[in-house]
Amino acid sequence: MKRALLMLLTCATALQAHAATYYVVVAGLGGEPDYEQRFTAAAKDLNRIFAAAGPAAHVYMLTGEQATGAHLAETIGEVARSARADDEFALILIGHGSFDGVEYKFNLVGPDVTAGELATMCDHVAARRQLIVDTTSASGGAVEVLERPGRAVIAATKSGTEKNATVFARYWVEALEDPAADTDKSDSISAMEAFRYAAKKTAAFYDSQKRLATEHAVFNDTGRGAAVREAGNGQGLLMSSFTLLRLGTSQQAGNDPAKRALLEKKDQLEQKIDMLKYQKAAMDPHDYKKQLTEALLELAKVEEQLDK
Repeated sequence: MKRALLMLLTCATALQAHAATYYVVVAGLGGEPDYEQRFTAAAKDLNRIFAAAGPAAHVYMLTGEQATGAHLAETIGEVARSARADDEFALILIGHGSFDGVEYKFNLVGPDVTAGELATMCDHVAARRQLIVDTTSASGGAVEVLERPGRAVIAATKSGTEKNATVFARYWVEALEDPAADTDKSDSISAMEAFRYAAKKTAAFYDSQKRLATEHAVFNDTGRGAAVREAGNGQGLLMSSFTLLRLGTSQQAGNDPAKRALLEKKDQLEQKIDMLKYQKAAMDPHDYKKQLTEALLELAKVEEQLDK
């Protein structure tokens, strides 16, 4: 019963259109010039990509000497003062992490920030739909602390014991620049699509280098239990409906006030279709087919209006 209630709450939230998305991108302490350059470049790429998304995107970036725990708390505090419940919030951490068997820490200039401190900061943001992407080493050790209903958590490693520097961030950025990541051809890239793209590319990297993989990306978006590597059993619904970036005509429509309402309607219908697919096994086949057909027909009408 508790699991069913949690799913219903998640699904209900997923169907709500959002007014804005707040992105906070942080490049942590590199320790070496090569890592500093790599982390900063990835953060700048994400800043550029998200900033081009249009007026509904509010992007904050911390790099170099600005990437401190105090500045991070101040930045998320600013988001907390601005974001509303129907907005979305994404925090992306790039850099090194550590795990001592008990506590995960994100390495920053000055004192590091623990997973518990990160969770507390994000808890103050009113946005009901949240995404934390921790691309650091040992990030798997942070998932259970960061997770909560309505928040998807992605980690570059499956546990806190995978402590080598990761390449996941490189491919996470690439996912947002490669149209091939849009596997459902919806003119947008969801968190799930970006995760699958980056995880696949990361695995291919280690294969091409003939090296044993030292990172295995995982996620949890139900707010409970262990992280997983594949969608199923309720996992993946929130990430599939969390739009990270719009592409092509979808992005143009998002920047057109006259079409923005239609685009939000399109999002709602696509999320409804995803929800129906997840619930298919528990539904009456006739009712499932009826609801799915109605949603697909309505989606086709909205897409036709957007194309005009």
